[in-house]
Amino acid sequence: MKEQYVGDVNDYRKYALLRLLGRSGLKLGVCWMLTPDDHSGHGNKLGYLDQPKQEQHDPEMFAVLTRLREAPRGQRLMTVETSGALTDAVFFNEIVPEQLVERQLWFRRASAALAQTDLIFFDPDNGIEVKSIAMGRKKSSKYVYLDELAAAYRAGHSMLIYQHFPMKPHDAFIRETAENLLRVTEPAAEIWAIRTPHVVFMLVIQPRHHAALSGAAHAVRETADRKFLDAQVITAASQ
Repeated sequence: MKEQYVGDVNDYRKYALLRLLGRSGLKLGVCWMLTPDDHSGHGNKLGYLDQPKQEQHDPEMFAVLTRLREAPRGQRLMTVETSGALTDAVFFNEIVPEQLVERQLWFRRASAALAQTDLIFFDPDNGIEVKSIAMGRKKSSKYVYLDELAAAYRAGHSMLIYQHFPMKPHDAFIRETAENLLRVTEPAAEIWAIRTPHVVFMLVIQPRHHAALSGAAHAVRETADRKFLDAQVITAASQ
């Protein structure tokens, strides 16, 4: 993610979802996967803050983001972290390097910082790796790689992953992504997709977290406005 996008409408959905999943009682770790701002002028999609009806989705978070709009760039992420909106979360906010060895060292530091958490949120610019960009190549910092997700799962973490929709049918893309995630985790994992118009959040639930986290995901499905967060089970936990 880029600092310039902090607080935009996709962030509102992201933080609201993290807060809902936080009701599971599990310890949250946030791996922001920061990349440098591109100075494009993009990332100020804050018009939703002028629409009072948007407040209903999460009034407390909406209030935080309304205050954040006045914060200068470079301080917005810190404002989110220190707001208390993501209760007791552990944050890792080092910029993601592109050189391979530095990337591997970065992931080790992230893993150590988030070792005592249960659910790790990975927040890359674009989402899960694509075949055309290997780790260590230019623009690889925009992606989280399946090897990294596999390592986090082996270490005992459930995972939530930010993923932009590519230019392909959304349903087919979600199924393909879930299959890829199952290949690097285990058949016993439960996978959810929480959809928004442009982004999907993929939730991978460890068997040991199933009761708490699947329950929280079901609550998202039952209580959230589906135009805001539309949660569905893609693969149920195998018995």
